[in-house]
Formats: sequence, structure tokens, C-alpha cells
Amino acid sequence: MPYYWTPSKETPERLELWPHRSLPRRGFAVTILLTFSLITVPLYPLLGTVVLWGLLPFLLMAVGALWWALERSYKDGDILEELVFTDDALHLTRTDPKGLKQEWDCNPYWARAEMHQQGGPVPWYVTLSGNGRRVEIGAFLSEEERRALYGELAEALKSSRGANAE
Repeated sequence: MPYYWTPSKETPERLELWPHRSLPRRGFAVTILLTFSLITVPLYPLLGTVVLWGLLPFLLMAVGALWWALERSYKDGDILEELVFTDDALHLTRTDPKGLKQEWDCNPYWARAEMHQQGGPVPWYVTLSGNGRRVEIGAFLSEEERRALYGELAEALKSSRGANAE
């Protein structure tokens, strides 16, 4: 799952969420190398001819375009959401691909996790509400991951309310 809970007695409980990467960096390198290798195969019979120099720039541009598109995909996926549970506050920080941060704070006793099966930007949309605001969490996750996140988040908020009542 592209999210991780870090429960600890010494530090506040923390939830970190990030988009799923279907192509790791090593796969990225293999894809570029394999594409370059396979795209040069038709050029072997043209070695030593003028036609090779006419085709080569276009083939290199195709490999360059593939590299650029995959790199852009990685940059667009640089999203990190952190939800920190403390005794008296719930703090959500969302860092977007450009490095801009959005923050939300609430008392965990009043916070509620909500699941919207329809009507959101994605099906099974998860939001947190409290302190007069409603914020999304994990919109980049898959449907199954959002469903699992909602259950875990609702349970964590419930246990947090129980800990504050004591």
C-alpha cells in the first residue's frame, strides 16, 4: 500500500501517503536502455550510408521524448500527505509536486472521516472534517486503497477520541 502508519509510544502516531509508482527508477532506466537498443536495430544495415544520419536524429528524439514523458510523470507524482495524531491536535500536511504545502489542523475529538461513494472527484472519496473545514485525503490512491484507508482512519480517530476521554 502506498501509505504507512508509524505508531510509537515516544512519538505521535503518523500516517504518510504517497502515489503508487508502477515503474520504479530501475525500471525507468531499463525501459530507456531497451528502447534505445531496439530502436537502433533497423539502423545496422544503414551503417556507412547517408540515410543513417537522416534517420538518427528522429530516433534519438523519440527516445528523448520517452525519457521526458516518464520523468514528467515522476515529477507530477511527487505528492506527500502526512497526518499526525497528537493528544490535542490532528495535523494534515499536503506537499504538492511544486513543493507548496497545504496544512489543516483540528482537535482529534471532533474530527470525522467520511467516505463519499459518489459526488467527489473520484469514486469512494475520503475526506476529513473538523474545525469548520472538510479536506480530502488520499485522492491519488486506488479505489481499494481508499476503502482500506477509510476503515483504518476511522478506527484511528475512534481510538484517539477514546484516549482523549480518559
